[in-house]
Amino acid sequence: MNYRKTLLAASIITSLCATGALYAQDNGQDSTSQTQQNETKAKAKDAKTLSTVMVTGIRASQQLSLDTKKDSVSHIEVVSAVDIGKLPAKNVADTIAQLPGVNISDAAGAEGGFDEADRASIRGSAPSLTLTTLNGHTVASGDWFITGGGGSRSVSYAMFPSEIVSQVVVHKGSEASLLEGGAAGSIDIITRKPLEFGKQFSAEASVGGVYSDLPGDSKPQFSGLVNWKNSDSTFGVMLQGFYEDRDLQRDGQEMLGYSYIPTGSALATQLGLGPARPGSASTGVFYPNLPGAALFTQERKRKGGAIDLEWKPLDNLTFNLDGFYSKMDATDYNRNYMLRLRDKLPGDTLSSYTLDGNVLTSAVAQGQEGVSQGIYDMISRPGESESSAYVTLDADWKATQDLNFKFQGGYTRGTGNTPTQDVMEMDTGYGQGASYSMNGLGKPLNWTLGGNNSVYNPATVGLDWIFGDQDVHVIDKEHWFQADGEFDFDDAGPLSSLQFGARYAKHTHDSPTAIAQGPNFATDISTSPNATIWPASSSNYPGSFAGDLGVGQMPGGIWYWTPAQLAALNAVYANRKVTNDPGTSRFYPNDIYSMSEKNDAAYMQVNFAGDRWSGNAGVRYVGTTEDIGYTSPTIQEASYAQGTPPSAFYPSGWYWNYYSHHYGKLLPSFNLKFNLNDDGSLLARFAASQTLTRQDYGQLAGFLSLSDPQSPTGEGSGSGPNPRLKPILSTNFDASLEWYYSERGLLSASVYAMDLNNYYDYGTTTGTYLNNYLTYGGSTTYPNPSHTPVYSNYLVSIPVNVNGNLKGVELNWVQPIGEHFGTSVNYTYSNGHSSGGTYLYNADGTQGTGVSAGNRPLFGTSKNTANLSAFFENKQWNARINYTYRSSFYDGMMPVTTGSLGNTMPLLPYYQAGAGYLSFSAGYTLNDHVSFSFDAMNLNNPTLRYYVVGSQAGLGFGKVPEAFYTNGRQYYLTVNFKL
Repeated sequence: MNYRKTLLAASIITSLCATGALYAQDNGQDSTSQTQQNETKAKAKDAKTLSTVMVTGIRASQQLSLDTKKDSVSHIEVVSAVDIGKLPAKNVADTIAQLPGVNISDAAGAEGGFDEADRASIRGSAPSLTLTTLNGHTVASGDWFITGGGGSRSVSYAMFPSEIVSQVVVHKGSEASLLEGGAAGSIDIITRKPLEFGKQFSAEASVGGVYSDLPGDSKPQFSGLVNWKNSDSTFGVMLQGFYEDRDLQRDGQEMLGYSYIPTGSALATQLGLGPARPGSASTGVFYPNLPGAALFTQERKRKGGAIDLEWKPLDNLTFNLDGFYSKMDATDYNRNYMLRLRDKLPGDTLSSYTLDGNVLTSAVAQGQEGVSQGIYDMISRPGESESSAYVTLDADWKATQDLNFKFQGGYTRGTGNTPTQDVMEMDTGYGQGASYSMNGLGKPLNWTLGGNNSVYNPATVGLDWIFGDQDVHVIDKEHWFQADGEFDFDDAGPLSSLQFGARYAKHTHDSPTAIAQGPNFATDISTSPNATIWPASSSNYPGSFAGDLGVGQMPGGIWYWTPAQLAALNAVYANRKVTNDPGTSRFYPNDIYSMSEKNDAAYMQVNFAGDRWSGNAGVRYVGTTEDIGYTSPTIQEASYAQGTPPSAFYPSGWYWNYYSHHYGKLLPSFNLKFNLNDDGSLLARFAASQTLTRQDYGQLAGFLSLSDPQSPTGEGSGSGPNPRLKPILSTNFDASLEWYYSERGLLSASVYAMDLNNYYDYGTTTGTYLNNYLTYGGSTTYPNPSHTPVYSNYLVSIPVNVNGNLKGVELNWVQPIGEHFGTSVNYTYSNGHSSGGTYLYNADGTQGTGVSAGNRPLFGTSKNTANLSAFFENKQWNARINYTYRSSFYDGMMPVTTGSLGNTMPLLPYYQAGAGYLSFSAGYTLNDHVSFSFDAMNLNNPTLRYYVVGSQAGLGFGKVPEAFYTNGRQYYLTVNFKL
């Protein structure tokens, strides 16, 4: 840590000394040079307030973006406003996907990828290391998906349609005046303002629809804007609204982790595995848990709007009241028809099999009387949603000719909601044979389950369980106040201005309620199979299911019950009651937590400029007090309280545990820009800074997720938070060379490095928790009809502080071709790894040898990212095609289990494989008031592939497949109106 500070300080001092030398040279300049210096200072001052000029057309927008980037003192990338329809973008993440050094993710967490960009990150870092702001302030967000509710600090870009954008600025470095929170950088979404419009009255509307080819449905899309300002441009009002409906279907195959063959099982005997081989980290034989045909359908309705009132009562005073609200209703239905290998394969006798190293790559099992070879989850989530909203009041006061003040107060709130899950988990394939065969990383497994999978047959289907959290509402809130000032120097040599300011914010992130449903044993549902209670009719998977997935053999036309049928079943046969009886209450303490942060900051920044150079240097102090509340069945902290209401999951009671701590950091920053030639077309930049990112809410407090062992002596697994994580502190260096060889032409190269202290990866801890599987009758081997509480030991994966480093190179080429054509190409190389931390454990529970929690790539780091774009535009027609590729990246952890009777170990790193995305847009302008646009997203229908790496968890196998998904293509046709 001391080394990092010394190195950064030395860099800044050296650069300031160079500045002093340049100033000494400036003192000897003639009046012409002094005039040039003053002009440079004025440009540097103007560059701090990024342009908000409204532009139309691809070429004009591109030129404005390059001009803004060129004039900026620090290293930024810019996307400026484009006429609706001239960029294949349906949310803000799409608008920045083509920028060098920007990565886009299509999922918030472990739910797998979808067809819409959801998260953005900078330079190969995780999304949580990139701060997203709107007009310079924070914005709260939420996640609709239940497992995403643990809480990332990253923002869901699915909440922000591209129509709200005036400009997006990607800050690849830091300045003392910028809000802290982005170790890798920040993305500022700048919205439109009433007094910026050229006309006194403006109105815009877009009416159209979207066709999604996988579900085969069309839905409406609408957005509108009205802006009015008075004749002297001192008062204006802007109203904006949007309603965007879309159907989504995702075809998939999932493994849900891997198991290894336990000692003494029938399969171990058949394979001739000695006692030392099963369960050994280096020599155990592994197989996929639950290969399944996963069909996910959803209707996404994004609706909301914005209001902005701008008032300029005096020439030197402006007020702005800005409000925004966006909600995405995301009701979904997830079906997964699975081959039950995890707990059934060890007891099977195989008629044939294939071993490839330590992986059982194929197996054929014969049917056994009364034995289920399949399991089927039907999960309907009506009313799932996420929302984001804010309101701010700004005052901009020019106190004197040289002194300016800006004041802002605001409030933001985001939510992620899963009010209900209607679930039936069914045992299938009774007495049927089964088989599977792996096809490497690139193709899904082939697998079969005997019998007719397309028709519900009560003779071969029975109830397994009813599960699913209810009443989950994650609430993210912040209110803040900040004051900023700037004093302009007239005759202070190279000093342009002094900026200073302070900010206070209180942030809360809570999950206050959770109900974990189970079967209602007061009904006859405990008799299984019982044909009298099930619906008489069923529906089927679409005939085209998995047609683009590349799977050779997998059940198709699978039967399912509709969401309405599931809701009717759960209304009678599910137990969701919260009572005062600890023996029956389904309140679920594992999924509730409370977190509060008080953040204060103050900064000072000096801006300077000379004849052919400009820059800034400053320091920002950040203080944070964190108050974290998490739950457990036993007391964990000195400060605690008895939990209420009672819970059947902890009949003897549960506890709130409270942990508080405070930290303060000084964050220096320095930016310097040189004009290397007379016309200013060749620029060099250098930047050094320290940045801070607070750990994700889910890492500090979030959900505790447990996987139960299926025997009384087994050890379960889980994942949970660590309230003692320290904030991530990054020491960053950046150097770039930029050649603006024409109005719309740019050739640039950048190198960067990040030294991350207190990064995080996963280690383990142990705990004792209620075993729901054995307590509530989930086991036929160990029946428990009286539901006597059974407690088991669990090896829980928790985040731990490690160190990390990230280095990379960016190359960017923007090339106009004649008057009407243009192209751009960029490439980013990032190489990041973590190191240190606690040791992981092998699957047999022994400590791993040389496999530390940090011996892996950084989360979200793609070594290679490339973008290619080309466009045509004239007065009436425009067209643009974009292609984006990012290579594989580390995305999280998956479970490893030991069949049905052994330990469970959730420490198997999983990755998303490399994928490319092709999009296209075209437009026709009929006249000044009417135009048409066409957008096509995911034209190549990419297959999203995921895999796990056993060797990175001390296990004796390498890369094996985890999941495959396709989402289809989306086509948008829109008519745009303007007044």
